[in-house]
Amino acid sequence: MMITPLLNSCHKVEAEEHHEEEAEHEPSKLIVSRPMKKDATVMREYVAQIRSCRNIELRALERGYLEAIHVNEGQHVNEGAPMFKILPLVYQAELKKAEAESQAAKVEYENTKRLADNKVVSDTELAIAKAKLEKTLAEVNLAQTHLGFTELKAPFPGLMDRLQVRKGSLVDEGDLLTTLSDNSEMWVYFNVPEAEYLEYASEPPAEDKKAVTLMMANGRPFKHSGRINVIEAEFNNETGTIPFRADFPNPDGLLRHGETGNIQMKKVLKGAVLVPQKATFEILDHHYVFVVDENDVVTQQRIHISEEVEDLFIVSKGVTEKDKIILEGLRHARSGEKAEYEFEEPEKAFKHLKLRAE
Repeated sequence: MMITPLLNSCHKVEAEEHHEEEAEHEPSKLIVSRPMKKDATVMREYVAQIRSCRNIELRALERGYLEAIHVNEGQHVNEGAPMFKILPLVYQAELKKAEAESQAAKVEYENTKRLADNKVVSDTELAIAKAKLEKTLAEVNLAQTHLGFTELKAPFPGLMDRLQVRKGSLVDEGDLLTTLSDNSEMWVYFNVPEAEYLEYASEPPAEDKKAVTLMMANGRPFKHSGRINVIEAEFNNETGTIPFRADFPNPDGLLRHGETGNIQMKKVLKGAVLVPQKATFEILDHHYVFVVDENDVVTQQRIHISEEVEDLFIVSKGVTEKDKIILEGLRHARSGEKAEYEFEEPEKAFKHLKLRAE
């Protein structure tokens, strides 16, 4: 009496497993659609180096002890603001000596001129006295120039970098004191491959084609757009690229000299053939789709991909917008077999593309 329920239970489990196996072998429904032909915008990205529009080294113009430092590291300075002062005592003494010699030469010249006017001395002596005076005046100007070199002022408004010397240091002519960067506008350099350069330069670019976006190191876009203003003259034969320069306004001073980022350039492809990535599969580095012909027979077709955008491939060769391709159920499709499928218009099918290529 107790064995019968157990046998019934075993038969029930076997029947359920048999039904599950049959369900697994039932062919899944295939969803078929067509590639879409339309204009597409692709984004090309290039590694970029960010530079200040003006970045210079401030170096000592004379030898001497650094008497004063009027600025701090990282400080913004205005044009003409004093920055460094080298002990000027020697140069002040040289200037006073030159001024004294010039004054003596002036007195000598005036006396010689009076004598020449009275025909006491010759015109030659007057010319010699005049030349001596002019020489001493030149020496005064030279001494004033050297004295002026002892005080360094900011040649333009900018941000000061690290101090390379400290107060009291003995500096020689040409020693680096600091660097100064004008960050009001940033120059962003990036290298473009030769083929893409030819595409860009083959026709006069419109203003929107010159516009670029800067992606900063934190993955966020810089809020001000840039503009391509410079293409350098020569290609790098080793890399096959040519440098471009895009200029970006930097009113908030967020960008600094030496930063890195990525430049994004938009390119519009007219009449591109778009295939969903989830409709493709890869074999030995080649991409394929399943095409359903007019007799509903499935064939495997290789495609050539020219660009990749979000969830889509742009196909240059292999299929057209008139072909029918399997969009869903690729694992159940068999090349050479007749398929039963449901057709979806591309406008509807392309709304659900988050599944990537198999």
